[in-house]
Amino acid sequence: MRFSGQCVRFAAAVALLPVIFAQESFAWGHDAHSMINRLAGENLPPDMPKFLRSRAALNALDFYGPQPDRWRSEDSALYATLVPEHDIDLEWADLAGPLPRTRYAYIEALNAAQAKHPELKLTPQKVGLLPYSATETFVMLTSAMRDYRTAVKNKQDTKPVEAEIVFLAGFLGHYVGDASEPLHATVNYNGWVTDNPHGYSNDHKIHQRFEGDYVHANVKISDVAPLVNRKPVVMNDVFTEFLGFIRQSNSFVEQVYQLDGTGAFTGAGTPEGKVFVEQRIAAGASELRDMIYTAWLKSAVPIPVYQGN
Repeated sequence: MRFSGQCVRFAAAVALLPVIFAQESFAWGHDAHSMINRLAGENLPPDMPKFLRSRAALNALDFYGPQPDRWRSEDSALYATLVPEHDIDLEWADLAGPLPRTRYAYIEALNAAQAKHPELKLTPQKVGLLPYSATETFVMLTSAMRDYRTAVKNKQDTKPVEAEIVFLAGFLGHYVGDASEPLHATVNYNGWVTDNPHGYSNDHKIHQRFEGDYVHANVKISDVAPLVNRKPVVMNDVFTEFLGFIRQSNSFVEQVYQLDGTGAFTGAGTPEGKVFVEQRIAAGASELRDMIYTAWLKSAVPIPVYQGN
């Protein structure tokens, strides 16, 4: 989702409709998004600013995790606008060739691919925008962290920018969490719609069954915490590495359907299903922690002075 600076300031005050959220949203459920954000915060390294590792910040990260799903449930027009920000159907996106690094170049590439594939609907609204949602938010977070460094250096009040950093880190966490969920990286996101020689489920309930109902009933944050990578990884090329993370999630799509076929995500499910879900949530928390840490380190590097067009 793209937000102006003003939206960043008042987003935390948006009124919510949790019942609609539960019925309408396709994303890791409330529980997993909150777990991912909190675990990422709990595993930030000690050279991060203390405010971002405080109990108040952890609670805020937890709270912000599910918010983008709730925003889009407020209004049908907003829902249609924001849904593409949360996923990408890689099988279709890759028809546009190597994914460009910017949103509008990607849209142009999809338009070119559409001419070659008239049988498909290769629009950004249909194919998804997740790599751009996340990496654009990462840039906003880096910018806010740079402002924090400046405020500290100039002995200014840091509370306003601290609030912005926590919000943006939580906002970023939602998209990173989405990227860790395999059904957010495929055209087969809610029932198998491509060639189906293995007879995978096409009941259009697997998405909620896998990521929402099952997680809520069976997975606790204490189950996931030991699986989070303990050593932070500094990302050199955030766009490329985050896209690789999405592709890794896509590689697990068939496993989701195979496990679902054994009842792994129905009721109490199976031990194999629980391990799989916990590993994907932990992967999201590790990736988010690494992106937040990378943003902090990159914020120490001055940007070139703007010279105009």
